[in-house]
Amino acid sequence: MNQLVRFGVSLDQRLLEEFDRHIKRRRYTNRSEALRDLIRDNLVGQEWDENKETVGTITFVYDHHVRDLAGKLTDIQHDYQGQILSGMHVHLDHDHCLEVLVVKGKGSEIKKVADALVSVKGVKHGKLTMTTTGKSLR
Repeated sequence: MNQLVRFGVSLDQRLLEEFDRHIKRRRYTNRSEALRDLIRDNLVGQEWDENKETVGTITFVYDHHVRDLAGKLTDIQHDYQGQILSGMHVHLDHDHCLEVLVVKGKGSEIKKVADALVSVKGVKHGKLTMTTTGKSLR
């Protein structure tokens, strides 16, 4: 680990109180770790904005009774096989399925995959969760 540096931060009293409530809700043991996570989250967002190699998950729910939907979703996944590392398919009930895809690549490429899947008629909800390969974080 790199050398730790202490520094002071000036905040509005109400903002600090809200931050402390956030810390308590998230069960952080101290402000420092909460602040480190906020900084890391911002840096991960920059990786996506700068189109660096990133990873994430695409999660979506759909009605498998919709005509040709499963085939369309499979075709899209084959079109982007270079970005999709793995997938999990879950039968939620008689009508609905959940898929979770693990994706890796440049941020813009992964966003294209997510947009292509989530925009298909019959997909009820979908979300891209972006994270980092961890290579550039400390």
